[in-house]
Amino acid sequence: MKILILSINYWPEVTGIGAFTTYRAEYLAAAGHEVEVCTTFPYYPSWEVAPEYAGTLVKDQTHNGVGIFRSLCYVPRVPSSVRRILHEGSFIFTSFLRALVRKRPDVIFVISPPLGLAASAILLSRLRGIPYIFDVEDLQPDSAAEHNMLPQWALKFLYKVEAAAYKNAALVTTLTSGMRKQIVAKGVPAEKVALIEPRMDAALAEIDAEEGQAFRKKYGIGDEFLVVHSGNIGIKQGLDVIVDAAALNHGDKSTLFLIVGDGGDRQRIQQRAQKMGLENLRFLPLLDEIDFRGLLAASGVCLVTQRKSASEIAFPSKVVTYLAAGCALLASVNEQSEIAQTILESEAGVVVEGENPQALLDAAIKLKSANLEQFGQNARGYAYLRWSSARVLGNLERCLLSVVITEPRTLTREETLQ
Repeated sequence: MKILILSINYWPEVTGIGAFTTYRAEYLAAAGHEVEVCTTFPYYPSWEVAPEYAGTLVKDQTHNGVGIFRSLCYVPRVPSSVRRILHEGSFIFTSFLRALVRKRPDVIFVISPPLGLAASAILLSRLRGIPYIFDVEDLQPDSAAEHNMLPQWALKFLYKVEAAAYKNAALVTTLTSGMRKQIVAKGVPAEKVALIEPRMDAALAEIDAEEGQAFRKKYGIGDEFLVVHSGNIGIKQGLDVIVDAAALNHGDKSTLFLIVGDGGDRQRIQQRAQKMGLENLRFLPLLDEIDFRGLLAASGVCLVTQRKSASEIAFPSKVVTYLAAGCALLASVNEQSEIAQTILESEAGVVVEGENPQALLDAAIKLKSANLEQFGQNARGYAYLRWSSARVLGNLERCLLSVVITEPRTLTREETLQ
């Protein structure tokens, strides 16, 4: 099976959609399929193109059996609603041109966001006579509406694009049962919407205490109890709650809050924390694999935070990562959200009201004296049952094969003449 993937994020990005798309593509390539990815140059979560790619218009690479075809797109240093539209629009245009000249695939696998990639998928599907699967990582119009990011006319346009994407797709896939229900509620037939959850990295289950000690030594951290946020530092994460919780606990030298990673809101958050003079809060950059494993091993509790306005069905990949690594979780989120339900179901952590720094601090202090080893065992057991690679990625392959086998296609001119 020849598979063409359209995704704005890809290797060597290690967080979010880039990581998801990379392990999926590499699994399919290892299973014997011919896989190509049309993407742009790595920029996320720092919103800055890596120096080795600067000034390049296009670049072809091969990594772990996957052909990678990169094209330039506009990357704003500080993303805003308008700049994001320009960013996504430029990628949709340049990646379409790259995809158009690739050898004809059997199926196109489209990763959304950006939602506008649906236009590329529909055009390529019709021009080449091939089906596409529309993979929904984020319900972009709903998120924009919740955060008042766009005017009403723009939202209406996005919803029309979304409807067209679902209507023309051979199959719609998504990450969580909550997202699947919401897509079905938009009028998409239930049998047309499949669940392909994130997979756990089994190697994270083998993290040991020595890695945590090495991390503490490298970054000059003593025996403090670490309360850790790791990943994207954006508006949706609502990280002010961590800053405010640290401020409430500024006299306690036995607890250290860490904010690790990068993103569009990092500068503002870090400047705010510096002005408050918080010695019990530190910022670290995005870590490489070794240091990230050490961070997880050293953590006392790992945080998942979201603003109250965030969708109840949003499900960040870090939840899977934390559970696979056997970390205790503390979620400051909507208590009806899928994140909250997962943490409570796994019995691997605690959920408190979103954007409530006192509640977050009280829960963190309580977890210091809790049986964290039991939380860790519960976390790993749950992750294995729900997100093993064999289960998740095997299901992805079956979805792709089912579309290729069952979807009628238009013969090319060359095939007609044979």
